[in-house]
Amino acid sequence: MLWFVLAGMAAFAVLAALWPLLRPSSSAKADAAANEAAFYKAQLEEIRRDVERGLLPQGEADSARAEAARRLIAAASGPSPSPPAAPRNRLAAAALIAVGLPAIAFPLYALLGQPRMPDEPLASRTAPPQTNGEIEAAVAAVEARLIAKPDDGKGWAVIAPVYMRLERYADAAHAYAEALRLVGEDPLRRAAYGEALVAAAGGVVTDEARQAFDRALAEQPGQPQARFYLALGAEQDGKKAEAIRAYEQILADSPPEAPWRGVVSARLAALKGEPAPAEASAGAPAAIPEAQRPMIEGMVNRLATRLASNGGSVDEWSRLIRAYAALHEADKAKAALADARRALAPDPNAVASLDALAHDLGLGDAN
Repeated sequence: MLWFVLAGMAAFAVLAALWPLLRPSSSAKADAAANEAAFYKAQLEEIRRDVERGLLPQGEADSARAEAARRLIAAASGPSPSPPAAPRNRLAAAALIAVGLPAIAFPLYALLGQPRMPDEPLASRTAPPQTNGEIEAAVAAVEARLIAKPDDGKGWAVIAPVYMRLERYADAAHAYAEALRLVGEDPLRRAAYGEALVAAAGGVVTDEARQAFDRALAEQPGQPQARFYLALGAEQDGKKAEAIRAYEQILADSPPEAPWRGVVSARLAALKGEPAPAEASAGAPAAIPEAQRPMIEGMVNRLATRLASNGGSVDEWSRLIRAYAALHEADKAKAALADARRALAPDPNAVASLDALAHDLGLGDAN
């Protein structure tokens, strides 16, 4: 079947090449002169109609008519057409094309072509995925527009998830906050805002993030993303029993095909000290903190370095301690607690806050 199609295509190509040779000959120059004369005749007719409609004054019409007539005479008296090519030469050229074109094309295709290669799937013929450079260029364009129009709530809503993809978590949290302020309350966007706050804090569910999740649940009871992070917050606070109950309730309320079941099952198994169930590794979405552990560790290490060099507030030290606890690095959490107590020793209220945190996280006495 393929070769019949190729033969038809070759025949069409040969006819297209032979047509100029087989049709009755006419001089190209004669055709050009005839077209030029027809143009000036049409121009003269147009001048006449403009005069009749009163669109062109008589004086200007006479001048335009004289110029068009002069050019018409010049075109009509152009060079005489050259004699047509000899019929014998035309037939020889036609025969060469008719025989030579298929004789060259078919062997070349047989040598170089791959007729049995399957078609490329349609999905792979779509636009290629954007590179990071292209994404950053698009983000820069959106940012420039937001600088010019900072009240563009839809623009903030569009760029917020892109910031999350680029791991610009603080920017994502700001963008979600602006979108919520300008576009209006939305439980999914409010939960996404809380998630951005958690990511910006190195995986720690901060008080501000809790407020976002609580508000999302007030608007949409049962919102799974908010419920998961509140359970994670309870886990980070050392409230193991509360976290287990929250995870179990999420699983009980979730359909079997829910994409978040794997994450919740993994967290629940870790709390109970059990092996992760099969659904936790069956293509489940990334979890915090495990799947994003390298990113979180980098952020936590930067915070630890800054606090060790420059010191910080009790909230910053508490964030570092919670982050180590969330990463299940108890030794580092205890070491950070001890460093915080030494750094904040002059402030009894700060030390008391650290003691309460150590009790909540089950870190014991790290003095």
